Amino acid sequence: MPAKPTNSAPAPIRRNEASRKAILTAAFDLVGEVGFGKLSIEAIAARAGVGKQTIYRWWPSKGAVLFDALLMLSEDKATGRPELPDTGDLEADLKTVLRATVGELNDPRYDEPMRALNTEIVHNQELAAAYTERLHEPMQRLKRDRLRKAQQVGQLDPNTDLDLAIEMIWGPLLNRWLQRTGPLTPEYTDSIVETALHGLMPRC
Repeated sequence: MPAKPTNSAPAPIRRNEASRKAILTAAFDLVGEVGFGKLSIEAIAARAGVGKQTIYRWWPSKGAVLFDALLMLSEDKATGRPELPDTGDLEADLKTVLRATVGELNDPRYDEPMRALNTEIVHNQELAAAYTERLHEPMQRLKRDRLRKAQQVGQLDPNTDLDLAIEMIWGPLLNRWLQRTGPLTPEYTDSIVETALHGLMPRC
């Protein structure tokens, strides 16, 4: 008997990946349409064309599904190894990064899903741990690496606490977005970077 072809993935693997993407896309679309409070596993399953047991087999909660949906979108946009820009000008690079962050936070497609995820993380320790491990810490490492390079070339004090510096640079932006205390503009991001790098004391 002729050998069966082996140059393609088994059908169950292809089906699983197609189902996974359908579920994550459905969750992302639905939370934007109805809000996280009205989002349900049943609705996600119906939109994705799968049984709800399929979702429960892969994710423990709708918050976990939404988190993976946001990660999938980030992966789809990423090209190559992620890193922060390094043109040799730390101030300009940080302004570029924060302006790009403002663009995402102001995008209505991402606003509701990201707010829902932040709210769910507060109440769900398992999801909070997954967020820290899979997104927060990898991003922290990228930020530390960029700031450490700046230290090595004399653009930052060698004694600077890099984790604290990260909070000072990114914290105000995320707090304003989360609390809706003011507009997110390029001018605002630039002022954050300038204040964080140059301090609050009068210049000589």
